[in-house]
Amino acid sequence: MLAAVIGWWAVVPAHLSSAQQASPVVYLVPIEGVIDLGLAPFVERTLDEAAGSSAAAVILEIDTFGGRVDAAVLIRDALLRSKVKTVAFINKRAISAGALISLAAEHIVMAEGGTIGAATPVQIGLPGTPAQPVEEKTVSYMRKEFRATAETRKRPPLLAEAMVDADVEVPGLIEKGKLLTLTTDEALEHKLADFRADRLDGVLSLLKLENAEVRRAEETWAESLVRVLTHPVVSGVLIAVGMLGILVEIQTPGFGVPGAVGLTSMALFLWGHWLVRLAGWEEMLLIGIGLILLAIEVFLIPGFGIFGGLGIAALLGGLGLSLVGAGATWGVILFSVGQVMLALLIAIVVALAFLRVVPRLPFGRPLVLETGLQAESGYASAPETDRRWLGKRGTAASTLRPAGIAHFNHERVDVVTEGEFIEAGETIEVIRVDGNRIVVRPIQPSPERSAS
Repeated sequence: MLAAVIGWWAVVPAHLSSAQQASPVVYLVPIEGVIDLGLAPFVERTLDEAAGSSAAAVILEIDTFGGRVDAAVLIRDALLRSKVKTVAFINKRAISAGALISLAAEHIVMAEGGTIGAATPVQIGLPGTPAQPVEEKTVSYMRKEFRATAETRKRPPLLAEAMVDADVEVPGLIEKGKLLTLTTDEALEHKLADFRADRLDGVLSLLKLENAEVRRAEETWAESLVRVLTHPVVSGVLIAVGMLGILVEIQTPGFGVPGAVGLTSMALFLWGHWLVRLAGWEEMLLIGIGLILLAIEVFLIPGFGIFGGLGIAALLGGLGLSLVGAGATWGVILFSVGQVMLALLIAIVVALAFLRVVPRLPFGRPLVLETGLQAESGYASAPETDRRWLGKRGTAASTLRPAGIAHFNHERVDVVTEGEFIEAGETIEVIRVDGNRIVVRPIQPSPERSAS
């Protein structure tokens, strides 16, 4: 018994020593290229995973010229509430939205030749056109976001404001009318950055984590898909395709491919923007009300009136608000609604062309309800006895101007031409029977007709 107790006491220190010698874990998150809305869920998931595994730190390796302000704000909020130590490793630049993300980290480490700043918000226009300045409200909002972030992390708030607003002057550093961008040396000198390191192992050394296990965070397939679905161009295409499918489905019988494609496109759009917190219950409610009002207008009320107008307004409002995020002004919201209206206009034009062309194609005929019923298909209001004259030859008993009497097998029959006049006695042939109309044409023109 005594030997067992002594053995137990001998084993416990060994286990404690093994646990103490376990390598700390550090998560590495790349922040590269354009900062978009799909990046925010990826960073948030990594921070939660790091907290769950009791990681020693999360290092964000930043090299970006910026991107969406609302995406940067979501990442900024996640960094400020994170329970894990966060480090922004600027290698080589953190411009615009990247500067806000960097300021939200507990520590900033910059590589040699790095830059941080130039964060004034702009509004992206149509492809091929330059970015436009935003309203003063948006600039003021972003200036205070930068200042509040710097104050939270005990960094110079005036420097943060000068990165956003050119009207902010920093004596001895930047004059009024210019945006602030700092190099590595300047950021260290003015206490905006904490350390200098050119490589990741240098950052780990500064953090006293030389032996740490580095886990490079990777996006899941769903996060990658969300980044694609929330891209401005892809979002516009999804809206256009969704509206096109719904419009075509309304004009065709039953429920088929156009409706399925339209609803799938709208679902992908809403799912992607829901995950990045752009589309909430308010936007979903507006879109749902819009679709219900349009359905009432199409199926229950003839013509187009107040229900259709309200439905389109609700649909445009819901989809437009799903494209904007935090800090959006009325100008930005109206611009987004304009984008949705453009997509809707494209969908209407394509739907009209689709409904005009497809019925003429072999594969499209079963998809579209026929507007006419042909006699050849069996749709006739005349007695079946009239159809027995189809293809028969006879003579005009009277002048057909264009209607008149003809003789077929010694029977008098009421006939009509295709619009031409036929003299009495001419040989004629029945070319079709449309309902109660027996249509004929001449076999050989009369001598007078040939002479003329």
